[in-house]
Formats: sequence, structure tokens, C-alpha cells
Amino acid sequence: MPQLTDETATATDESGTETGGTGTATDETETDETATATYATGETGTATDETKTATGETGTATDACAAGGPARPVADGAAGQGRAAVVTGTWMTPQEYGASRAGLWAGAVVLVTDTDGRVLVQSVDYRPDRLLPGGAVDPGEAPSAAAAREVREELGVDGHYPRALAVDWIPADSPSFPPEMHFPGEILHVFDGGTWTPDRIAAVRLPAREVTGIAFAEPADLPALMDAGDARRTLSALRARVNGAGPALLEDGRPVLPTALDRLGVLRTRRIPQHGAWHPGPLPAPLTETDHTAWLFAPDGRVLVLVARATGAVCLPPRAAGGPAPGVLPLGYRLADGAVHARSAGRLSPVPAAADPAYARLLATPEQVRELSDWGQAGHRELAAVHAARDRLGLPAALRTPPVELPAQDTRR
Repeated sequence: MPQLTDETATATDESGTETGGTGTATDETETDETATATYATGETGTATDETKTATGETGTATDACAAGGPARPVADGAAGQGRAAVVTGTWMTPQEYGASRAGLWAGAVVLVTDTDGRVLVQSVDYRPDRLLPGGAVDPGEAPSAAAAREVREELGVDGHYPRALAVDWIPADSPSFPPEMHFPGEILHVFDGGTWTPDRIAAVRLPAREVTGIAFAEPADLPALMDAGDARRTLSALRARVNGAGPALLEDGRPVLPTALDRLGVLRTRRIPQHGAWHPGPLPAPLTETDHTAWLFAPDGRVLVLVARATGAVCLPPRAAGGPAPGVLPLGYRLADGAVHARSAGRLSPVPAAADPAYARLLATPEQVRELSDWGQAGHRELAAVHAARDRLGLPAALRTPPVELPAQDTRR
């Protein structure tokens, strides 16, 4: 913001002279009105234009508002004359300052998922790609109020969305906007609409115009369904929801400060589906496991998860990834498409060196692992079994923080 300086303001009188009490002021030359300030003298002070100083009863007069903002007339209360000071320096009129500021659009959208972690997108009658519910912020309207209004108008569902997932700056040269629109750039807020149950989804009522349909899309499918910038923004906001560390600051859909999930591109490829029913306890004798993965707990209650560097796919580590561990618990198994996916639970201490450089190793909460996986409706039952195993191992419930990548070398946590 422009700053005001007036450490050596000058004083002059319109008639050229002024006498007050025992002091006199003489203006021998006409001063430039853009480089002077007018003050009334005090009873015992003098003001001389040649030295460009103004004195009051005991000292010099300076502009008390020199910290910033447009120049303002200052009344001289000491003289009681009500005369004004015209302050000079690096300043603008209110009109000039207002004209110098950038003008941007403002928008608000809402990210909603179903219980399988798929994202709600809507089809509209004015463009071919899919959109999140939302739209423009009206003049004088708060972004969160705009988000609630847009969802109500477009989907017929009332709601309140106080939690922001991302704030994105969209540049003026975005290819999504034709030149004739004179798009000035936009600040777009992404709010968390939460997870909608089948009953709430069934309550959706579309308007007669604009929105022609809704669908729930696998996160990895968003780039094929949405504008490129919209897809980047939605995936970044979805990762910010999993991270649970507050809104992500984005520039054209890309995080300014990427987290491990962002760097590894988690959710950019389809999640590995395991939709079979969950069965707690040991694997029955007649069944042979197809694979065996483990929930390996760090001392703080987080668990080890692997992320394929090439694809961003997330999976639990094989049972042997944590090495021999006492107190391993048979957690349960999942039957899906003729395959038997067995699970166990145990402690992760120490953490071994990375066995395969193709995978990054992250520590995450069990809930975060669940949100990054495609386990169908039975996923919550497996998560409940994980919580029970954690309690049996005497470990705390982990606080949700952004998943952190472990170094490649051996370490203890």
C-alpha cells in the first residue's frame, strides 16, 4: 500500500504572512502547492518557508498518519483555526488507489463424495465437461454462503459448508476462458461437502434448467471428465481433505506447498478395488489366501502404507514388510472375485530399509488408508477390526496429520 511521509513538511500562509502571539511567519517566495503543507502557528512558535519546517508550541509538526493510506486534511487544533494540511509523499487519491488494484472474479464450489470415495460431478446444458456443484459469488456475498446457495439451487439440497479444502488462484490467461470473455482471473474456494449417504443422494432434485444430471466418479477418472484445471483443483482438494491439515493454497490447481500425497500423485490412477465381504478372525482351513497384507502400527498409532511411485496407487505392505514382529494378530480376510485377501495386524518397530525403491513408504492413520482405498461398503467393518487390534496392542489412536514419507534407510520411530 502507498506510504505517506511528511517529516519535513513546509508551512505557508495564503496571504504570505501570519502573526500569532510573539511569533511571525514570512513567505518570501510562492511555494509549489504539491510540495508544501499548511499549518497554523502556535503562540510561541515560528514557521519559515525557507527552512521548510513548521513549529508548534514546543517543537516541529509532523504528519501523524504517515504510515499509509491516501492523504487526508489535518485540522490544527492548537491554533483553533481549523486550517487543513495537504500532506505530500508517495500517496494516491482514493480513486487512484482503487483503480490500481487488481480486479478478480470470485467463485465457490463444493466437493462431495459418496461412501465409496467417489466424487459428485454434474452435467450442465452450457458446456460438455463435468463440474463440481457451485458457481459465482454474488456481490456482497460470502464465499461459504455462495456455496450453500449454489448447492441448494443446483441440487435442491440444503446444507452448510464451513470447512474449506482449498483456495485456488486461476490466472487470466487460463485456456478455459475464451479471449472475448476478457477473463480477469479468479479466486475460487473449494468447500467440503462431506460424504453423502444413499438417502441424501436420493433427495437430490435437479432444476428445470442448467443442471441435467449428476454422477459419482472415481477420482482417477476426473481428468477425462472435467476441464484440466478443474480436475487438478478437485484432486488437490481431495488430497487436502485426506491430509486434514486445513485448506490447501493452490495456483491454477497446483499446491503451492505440496504434501507427500501431492508429490506422489496419489489418486491419479484408479484405486485397487476389493469389494468383497469382510470376515473377521483367522482364515478357515478350507481357504487358501491369495495374498496377505498387514496393518503395521508405529508407536504413535499410525500405520505403514505403500505408494507406487509410477502410478500413485496405494496398498498395505506384505506381511513380511515389517520383519518378524511379536504379537501378530490375525485380523480377518476379504473374499472378492474368487480371491482371498488375508489381513493381520502387528507392531512396526523398527522400520526396515525400503525393500523396493519403486514404492514410497508413508505413515498414515488407518482412516486415511481407508479413504485412499476402494474397499466398498465393507470397508468400515475392516476399519473397526483395525481399531480393535490397535487397542489390543496397547497403542494410541493416531491424530490426523498429513501422511509423512519415511526415508529409504533403516530407522526407528
